[in-house]
Amino acid sequence: MITIGLADDEPLFTAGIAMILDAQPDMRVHWQAVDGADAIRRHDRDRPDIVLLDIRMPTLDGLTTTRRLIDDGTHSKIIILTTFDADEHVLTAVESGAAGFLLKNTPPEQLVTAIRTVHSGDAVISPGPTRRLFATFRHRPTAPPPPGAGTRAAAGLTPRECEVLALIAEGRTNREICEELWLSMPTVKTHVGNLIAKTGSRDRVQLVLFALRTGVASLPDALG
Repeated sequence: MITIGLADDEPLFTAGIAMILDAQPDMRVHWQAVDGADAIRRHDRDRPDIVLLDIRMPTLDGLTTTRRLIDDGTHSKIIILTTFDADEHVLTAVESGAAGFLLKNTPPEQLVTAIRTVHSGDAVISPGPTRRLFATFRHRPTAPPPPGAGTRAAAGLTPRECEVLALIAEGRTNREICEELWLSMPTVKTHVGNLIAKTGSRDRVQLVLFALRTGVASLPDALG
């Protein structure tokens, strides 16, 4: 059973999501919070498998809440709910440790699939949202990081791992990587696991950021 916590300052929104998720045979919503501070209190009493956080909430926003939960060593996986056209902080959320992000108008069936995907150990990253993430990365007014651990980690990747990482950065699923590289699913999963370990990434989304920063994937290629 996948246990879930919801946090949004619009009770009707969370109530609607809760109805959809509780109707699934493998999901149960354990709590609904009205802001980030409330989410942290509820999380400390009842740590669900998945926490869905809105970015824009009073008292404590989703970004700060994500950082606090991650810094406290939570095992809950966090999915950020956002509107890409309005929120410029998606990249920050991912860097803070979120396992993915969804548009607030995501169709119910896609939301359900995304939760199962994150619970299984993957991350919510599809070509459409990935393009927006890359666009955010491209326009972010920060200088490239100096050579360091990331560069050394990239140098330690095998050619095949670099191929797999580049495809992950394009938003490819494991199945699509299997078909592209003519590899078995266990082999692809092994490569992904090795990539996460070697790069110190939390999940697949952070692998994408690593690929961009170290040049394993380039923005034009990733944007398609």
